[in-house]
Amino acid sequence: MGNSALRAHLETAQKTGVFQLKDRGLTEFPEDLQRLTSNLRTIDLSNNKIEHLPPALIGKFTLLKSLSLNHNKLTVLPEELCKLTKLETLHLNNNHLTQLPAAFGQLSALKSLSLSGNQLRAVPSQLCSLRHLDVVDLSKNQIQSVPDTVGELQAIELNLNQNQISQISPQISRCPRLKVLRMEENCLELSMLPRSILSNSQIALLAVEGNLFEIKKLRELEGYEKYMERFTATKKKFA
Repeated sequence: MGNSALRAHLETAQKTGVFQLKDRGLTEFPEDLQRLTSNLRTIDLSNNKIEHLPPALIGKFTLLKSLSLNHNKLTVLPEELCKLTKLETLHLNNNHLTQLPAAFGQLSALKSLSLSGNQLRAVPSQLCSLRHLDVVDLSKNQIQSVPDTVGELQAIELNLNQNQISQISPQISRCPRLKVLRMEENCLELSMLPRSILSNSQIALLAVEGNLFEIKKLRELEGYEKYMERFTATKKKFA
């Protein structure tokens, strides 16, 4: 991309607070954005070939509310990213991430996190520190189990579709706000599904198609009627 085109984008971003540069084959995070650290509220650099985020620069976007880097080549996120305490939306689908920075729990304003299509092997425990998290998408990773720490997760919706999950901690039933749990196309045996999800949780939509049991067998489980009461009540609310 020519300098004049980039300049035009930067000028627009200075006025609007939005910098969007998708599908441009960028291999690096644009250094020129350092002029706009105090302007930008939204950065979208999806569908590029960016391999890393410059640590010295990324932590300076203190007013940033939305960062999208879907379809890039990121393998690691710098700790400095965790300084963005106003960030509400972080979309990193289809990268090569294997873990999150240790300080990720400092992103205290985060509401929506998408990490679909990465190489995570575990549900990151850092997510449990995020008090305003509404939606977490961890689909299409390599997660094999859901740990006890998940009981502290504040999310309303958790998407774990298309992983390799064969074990779920019963602690998931303790999630105070979890209404939607998506676990389609995993490796779950019916015996490994905690009954408390049905009988004693807030979950009103449980999507478990494509596992190692017939879906109709779910209806025979203890607690299924209680789950259906929540499902029906929630359905009416959204209708």
